[in-house]
Amino acid sequence: MARETVTIECTEARKEGKSPSRYMTSRNKKLKPEKIEIKKYNPFLRRHTVHREIK
Repeated sequence: MARETVTIECTEARKEGKSPSRYMTSRNKKLKPEKIEIKKYNPFLRRHTVHREIK
């Protein structure tokens, strides 16, 4: 199976001392071996922020 489920977390929320938002998504390990970065909505900050893959 080439697809794996990953968790992405907001990168800006911890700097501001707020709770980070987390999303579950999937990626293809063979085509995207590096960690993914996606802009998603953070309801605690009320704006779109960069979310990076965590382990």
